[in-house]
Amino acid sequence: MKTIRDFGVRNKRVLVRADFNVPLSPPAGGQEKQGEILDDLRIRATLPTIDYLINNGAKIILMSHLDSPGGKVVEELKLDKVQERLMEYLDLSITKAPDCIGPKIEKWTKEMRPGEILLLENLRFRKEEENNDENFAADLSKLGDIYINDAFGVSHRAHASIVGVPKHLPSGAGFLLEKEIKTLNMILKNPDKPLIAIVGGVKAETKGAIIDRISKVADWVLVGNIIAKNIDGKKVLKPVDGAKDIGPKTIEIFKEKIFQAKTVFWSGPLGMVEKKEFQKGSLEIAKSIVESKAFSVAGGGETTEFINKIGFEDKFSYISTGGGAMLEFLSGKKLPGIESLNVIIR
Repeated sequence: MKTIRDFGVRNKRVLVRADFNVPLSPPAGGQEKQGEILDDLRIRATLPTIDYLINNGAKIILMSHLDSPGGKVVEELKLDKVQERLMEYLDLSITKAPDCIGPKIEKWTKEMRPGEILLLENLRFRKEEENNDENFAADLSKLGDIYINDAFGVSHRAHASIVGVPKHLPSGAGFLLEKEIKTLNMILKNPDKPLIAIVGGVKAETKGAIIDRISKVADWVLVGNIIAKNIDGKKVLKPVDGAKDIGPKTIEIFKEKIFQAKTVFWSGPLGMVEKKEFQKGSLEIAKSIVESKAFSVAGGGETTEFINKIGFEDKFSYISTGGGAMLEFLSGKKLPGIESLNVIIR
């Protein structure tokens, strides 16, 4: 279907489904107070879409979920910290609504001026969001004239704000969603070869499908110890030493393959990186990916958190904002959020 460029947005209310589901630190001292944002990649990744709308005179209504409050208001999961971080980056005043639907908020959107931004409260404070309730989707759609999906990380979910709202409004993809689709399609369909895929983590059941699909295009698939127990294949390279991390022999074997690569895809750390003594393998692999000068794509919560922690985020060619969405896309599944837009991006 369309992208954000295909709409005349001046003086229009543009309802943007963003993914501001950022990790938060636990509230300090056991108090019911919101934690700090640990990694704001998903906020930063949506800024080009927001900037474009500001510069083109749109009235911008942002909506997102944060964590899983279970359909009720949870004080520490309000979007206050997201509002603060957006204001820092945009250097603009942003108003946060007390809810995400209702006549007062609808009236508010109609009184907005071009360039103004309204942030709706956490969508998942209402159970109707995850239930894909039609009336809730209709109420959300009253807040905009155009709908833009820029939330790749949740586009594998058939939720009201993802698949319901496009039934009511002219819809398209934001810059982030467009870039995710293009980058991941390139890996699947037209990568510079050799392509090396690195698949780690602990959830072997979620990685089987992606290994099956990506091994059709990859030259080698390098896997971590936990994944290795459940995976076989001609192109799959398993660790030869280590347990809770890959050992020194495996590191050297994996590095040799990475240095031959022109494209590298990485999802899932290769050890229990939450403990410092098991970080060496993932750290060495990250260094070799950067040194290889290959086009490098990484994704998944643990992987991006680790890359950020070691200060390598800017050294990778592309960091995906998707975890489950990225894995499902690369496994060949159709994502409801993309299908609902009927996005065709070449």
